[in-house]
Amino acid sequence: MFFINFLKKQPPGRLIAMGFAFVILTGAVVLVLPVSVWPDAEVSFVDALFTSTSAVCVTGLIAIDVADHFTPFGQAVVAVLIQIGGLGVTSVGVGLILAAGKRVSIRGRLLAKEALNVDSFQGIVKLVRAVLFMTLFFETLGALLSFIVFVQDYPLLHAMGISVFHSIAAFNNSGFDILGGLRNLIPYQDNILLNLTTAGLIIFGGIGFLVILDVMKQKRFKKLTLHSKVVITSSIVLIVVGTLLLKATEDITWLGAFFQSVSARTAGFSTYTIGEFTNAGLFVLCVLMFIGASPGSTGGGIKTSTFFVILQAVRSMCTKRSVGAFHRSISQQNVSKACIIAVLSMAVVCVATFLMCVLEPECTFIQLLFEVVSAFGTVGLSTGITPGLSGAGKLVIILVMY
Repeated sequence: MFFINFLKKQPPGRLIAMGFAFVILTGAVVLVLPVSVWPDAEVSFVDALFTSTSAVCVTGLIAIDVADHFTPFGQAVVAVLIQIGGLGVTSVGVGLILAAGKRVSIRGRLLAKEALNVDSFQGIVKLVRAVLFMTLFFETLGALLSFIVFVQDYPLLHAMGISVFHSIAAFNNSGFDILGGLRNLIPYQDNILLNLTTAGLIIFGGIGFLVILDVMKQKRFKKLTLHSKVVITSSIVLIVVGTLLLKATEDITWLGAFFQSVSARTAGFSTYTIGEFTNAGLFVLCVLMFIGASPGSTGGGIKTSTFFVILQAVRSMCTKRSVGAFHRSISQQNVSKACIIAVLSMAVVCVATFLMCVLEPECTFIQLLFEVVSAFGTVGLSTGITPGLSGAGKLVIILVMY
């Protein structure tokens, strides 16, 4: 009774954070059970906690390979954790209430409003229902297209399992794979269908549910909300610029450059060995990872809208014009909020990178910075140092992901 009263007194943001922590800890406990681990594999609680945190925070960084250490049951648990993390604990809870045919309370609507980052809780139940249906649609379509590729290399049932897992991970912008051997998607770097299917899932999962609904409703760019215009414009520019810079700095194909540019914005899949990239290429990926996806999406980072507002504020200071875009003004409150988010985010990255430099002296600075930015942006890309991190180093990355 005391615990229930305690929860009722907590603000929505804190409740959501506590909900994520509870799911992470529960997932870690389940992942160390014998039913989740192959008989000849060993999984410590720290590695299970790392995997659970990475899944719930839809990151994709792995201290141990999912396919080589976890049974089909354990892999299914990871997929469920990714789905909960991508949709949000609150959205999943509201969805379960709706499925049970019960009414969502005002408290539940307020939590969903906070989780989905919308201005009002009016129509929030309808929005959650639309989010769940969109997720089901995209993940089903992604699984079917992925199955066409995987069934050529794996038995039928195994290919089905890989396809469903991959589609869930891709749409929720989490770079997990169950191909084994820490290979990620490198064996399929030249497969156009899988590359485009994965990139499409990442993009739709990363632009946000509100933008997708707005586009479906308005159908014309001019009629879209300012938020949708900012998100779509920023996403296209970042993908194009990222592709050009990666192609210029790395010896990879145009398809590979495009895929890595898309994936770096919080998905974490890789079709090339990231550890072999030049410092220039790693820096480009760091910038893309730090910016991340869009508000109300399954991705992380400081968000494209924050980046866009900061750029408009800089342009305003240089040209002495008011802050705005697309014939709409941007309030000073939003400018201040964007700057605060960027500064706090850089502070987290700087402090965590310093701690990692102290804890992991055998790694280079760019490797550690890349690992921290990847964790902060919930991306999942790595230069390959994650499995070799010390227990303390893994705990730092866990905190950054959370």
